[in-house]
Amino acid sequence: RRVFAAERNISIFGRLSRILNHSNPIHIGGDSAEAIPSNIFSELLSKFPNTREINKYADARVHTILEQYLEGMKDARGLYETYLNKIEPIRKSNLDLTTINKLEIEKYTLIRDTIENALNTKQHWSEKDWQKLMVQFLLLLFPKYIHVIENITIHDYYSIPGKKKERYIDIGLVDSNGNLDIIEVKKPFDDKILRRTKYRGNSIPTSELSGGIMQAEKYLFHLSKWGTKGEDNLTRKYASELPSGMSIHISNPKAIIIVGRDQIGNGNMTENQKLDFEIIKRKYTNMMDIITYDDLLRRLNRTISALKK
Repeated sequence: RRVFAAERNISIFGRLSRILNHSNPIHIGGDSAEAIPSNIFSELLSKFPNTREINKYADARVHTILEQYLEGMKDARGLYETYLNKIEPIRKSNLDLTTINKLEIEKYTLIRDTIENALNTKQHWSEKDWQKLMVQFLLLLFPKYIHVIENITIHDYYSIPGKKKERYIDIGLVDSNGNLDIIEVKKPFDDKILRRTKYRGNSIPTSELSGGIMQAEKYLFHLSKWGTKGEDNLTRKYASELPSGMSIHISNPKAIIIVGRDQIGNGNMTENQKLDFEIIKRKYTNMMDIITYDDLLRRLNRTISALKK
């Protein structure tokens, strides 16, 4: 009886036939291509609701409809949710993610080793060289983005009153909703984050860092002021590179700045210097993320370690 009828004499095969749009025979087990595997059918039997679950569901429906009209009702909906959460999953996932996990480790290890090797051996590289290197990895390092756009021309209507000036953003990042952000990749020299000399006991940013921040701020300003005209312009220009039907949106764009090393005067930052740098980063956190190359290496190392556990 259990194979054919569920709680309250619900016909299992009758219920199946009601949701099929054909009258072909239903096969359980065997080699037929259309057969339901025996273990799947057993799972179906175990997941048919019992009387207690049906009653709790009915109470929850009544509560949902009448709670705004009647006072003093039990939280039937909450009790139903609690009951469902207590039910142990009948079927455990049998996905073997070992291979995927191994590939993820190899991917992040390759990125880390490539950046680390460049930091140790490519001190003569220009800023363009570093941009070419990092562009390869940006979508892997920042997975919220799905596309990289290089050499973006934007319009500046404010620097020269009454005239339009063209400005150029080296790298833009587009997320899955079409929102455009920008990224500045600078050379990873030492002593490019905080000055060696302090101001009233505080470490202050170098001209390299201050200049990078100002540059990013101006790009964000001009992007935002460009508005819908800019969105239409960029969407038309990069339509062939974007997924079909996607539009570029300029809605409170943000920036990422990759710059410098965590080193000052041939040594690592002191705790006070780290604190001062963190304060500088947090000052701009609503509009940009300031990341050092050492930050990237730490993130990659921690990601690899987490995947290996």
